[in-house]
Amino acid sequence: MRGTIINDWTKFDFTKPEHQDQLLESLRFHVALPDKFVAEEFKKSKKFNAAHNAVQAGMRAFHSTGDKEKAIDALYHAFTTTGDFPVTAIQAIEKFHALTNYDNGYEQIFDVKDFTNSNQPGFKIMNVTSGMTFERIEIGDKIRLKQMSGTQAFVLFDFYGGGLNWHKSLFMNQEYWTIEDNAIEFVNKAYARRAQVHYALLEAAMATKTCITLTDPACGNCTEYAYALAAALNLAAVRILTNNRNKGYGATVGNQIIILTPLAYWGAVKQALDIRLQPTSQTKIINYNFQPVVTMMLTNAHRIGVFLPKLRIKSGYRMNLETFNSFDMLSFSEATAGWQSYGAGVGDLDQLECIDATAPSGIGGAPVVA
Repeated sequence: MRGTIINDWTKFDFTKPEHQDQLLESLRFHVALPDKFVAEEFKKSKKFNAAHNAVQAGMRAFHSTGDKEKAIDALYHAFTTTGDFPVTAIQAIEKFHALTNYDNGYEQIFDVKDFTNSNQPGFKIMNVTSGMTFERIEIGDKIRLKQMSGTQAFVLFDFYGGGLNWHKSLFMNQEYWTIEDNAIEFVNKAYARRAQVHYALLEAAMATKTCITLTDPACGNCTEYAYALAAALNLAAVRILTNNRNKGYGATVGNQIIILTPLAYWGAVKQALDIRLQPTSQTKIINYNFQPVVTMMLTNAHRIGVFLPKLRIKSGYRMNLETFNSFDMLSFSEATAGWQSYGAGVGDLDQLECIDATAPSGIGGAPVVA
């Protein structure tokens, strides 16, 4: 029987230590695929690097388009040589549906740095005048955020962990789909937690701003909501570029600007980006280089974020998801623990604006949001 974590479960014998080691090695392989940076143990593996490039390309395509078919197409095109394709590409594509139930769209907004080979406890964001940071969250506690100010801020790396028990009866009874489902859920929850922390930070930063509200465009023969949203996006870009023009960022009208949108407004954003000044015109209302990122992790379902990405919006990965294993004789199970370490901060609130996407009374064409 072919699987996702193990290619052929019919050859797997849980009583053999070498097969147990192979299972853990395969789990580490798939655990590392979603990470932006290649884990040290896989840097020399052609198979891993080919699969990693493909999965990353697919993830970027999915979060910018919301279209899984385009994501799969990006997976195919990520393989540059024919020799890679028959084994590695097909495996990566087969695994795409199972292994991408996490959200890394925030990595397009944060300037993410790899600290996995460093001995640093955190990193500095220099010349900070205002912003937000986050700290370690105890189990059961809510995310707590605080202001930071001054000429620099130090962001600590904190540890986040979770565990998975593989009861021996699953192997004895050859319930391999249950094993794979548990392993995939384990990976997804780890990366979902990291995404949740980053999106909470972005939402806390947006909460400090007075969001742009939509106004009735009073236009005839137009899709009123899309027209109003396009105008608001343009205004957000103007504010961001104006506020950052003298900061040495190299901010110009050609800079990429990220639109962070809740899922319910994804269609409206796409329509706004394509709307024309007149139905027969080729000139779009949108004037700037917008790149949308869609997510289901925003708690405010009616707020759209607009970001000048990277720069002083920083994140650091100190330890990728690493797994550790031991046998628990009291529960007759293999206990697998997973740990990550990371930190992030928003060092300049001028890099972002927000839009209250609630439709004004009387405007037609607004999305229905539960």
